[in-house]
Amino acid sequence: MTHTVREKKKLLARVGRIRGQIEAIERALTDEAECERIMHMIAGVRGGVAGLMAEVVEDHIRTHLVDPEKNPGALNADAADQLIEVVHTYLK
Repeated sequence: MTHTVREKKKLLARVGRIRGQIEAIERALTDEAECERIMHMIAGVRGGVAGLMAEVVEDHIRTHLVDPEKNPGALNADAADQLIEVVHTYLK
């Protein structure tokens, strides 16, 4: 079983929230909302997608790179934690 399957419910909930944000942007555009409001909404979607990506990358690192049971030559867990921190910072 892959890590995305184990986290399926949580990941799908994130996707659902992002879908709702996109639909709100569509409504705002249809209603000719102010540009500033639309830009803030777009920034929110970008943040949501970045958060989704960060979560999938973190799970990938923890599952495929630092799990010594699955990979005897696994990376150093501290180095993985540092990489995950950088990824989260970059994707904010």
